[in-house]
Amino acid sequence: MTAPEPGPGIPVPEYGAWLRRGISRDGGPLVEDREVVWLQAGPYYADSRGFAGTTSFDGTRVHFQHLTGEPGEDAGTFHRDGANLVEQGTNPDGGTFLEVWTPLPAAEEPYGSWSGPDHHVVRAGPHVVHVDAHTGTYWRL
Repeated sequence: MTAPEPGPGIPVPEYGAWLRRGISRDGGPLVEDREVVWLQAGPYYADSRGFAGTTSFDGTRVHFQHLTGEPGEDAGTFHRDGANLVEQGTNPDGGTFLEVWTPLPAAEEPYGSWSGPDHHVVRAGPHVVHVDAHTGTYWRL
């Protein structure tokens, strides 16, 4: 799959839970080899791949600042494709990616974000992602 050139993006929804349906790296095919869940609660996010932190939107791109777990920052543009969010961006190593995110059900209240010296937890409805220095873990309550 060849990703189209990214245009102006939209901010990520303020609250929600998404399951990744596939990723294309550096213009390759869209594939999925594991379950990846991303939760957003206000400016805070957690990704079950093992990183969590804050998001910001500069009018075009969403920036994911990793504060817990895997270090770094990645940025991308988002657009809607029906109910899905499609993200195109660049990793800290310069590689490009396209990810397709499908909303998970019942990702309403309660929602929130909690952190400590070496961990971060985000909840959106029954969905919880915990990230520490070693891993990210997804649970459905």
